[in-house]
Amino acid sequence: MGSISIILRKEPYGTTDAAEAIRHALGGATEEMEVHLLLVDGGVNAAIRRQDTASTGFVNIGEGIGDCIDMDVVVSVDRKSAMEAGLEQHDLVDGVKLVDRSEIAALIKATDTIMIF
Repeated sequence: MGSISIILRKEPYGTTDAAEAIRHALGGATEEMEVHLLLVDGGVNAAIRRQDTASTGFVNIGEGIGDCIDMDVVVSVDRKSAMEAGLEQHDLVDGVKLVDRSEIAALIKATDTIMIF
């Protein structure tokens, strides 16, 4: 049915960008598209495991990342951005891939549609 790369560059809380990126990723998955959710810059923080949002009023974005993985969305985190944020693989939701920028570029190049949040 086609492929889409959704790039999340912004922090997961404070705007609706992360929630919208996840919503679009899940929508693409239900339409049987090949979906790649690419987390770069501040977006890498969306993949942190065990986020506590109880007192914030925000939906837990980490759970949304897990839902994406459960729906066969490929969720990739830019290794350099993760390092800059002090994150390692064990800090991330299970199933998230740490990838280099060259891998991200190749995914984007091979994708039919690109969305940026």
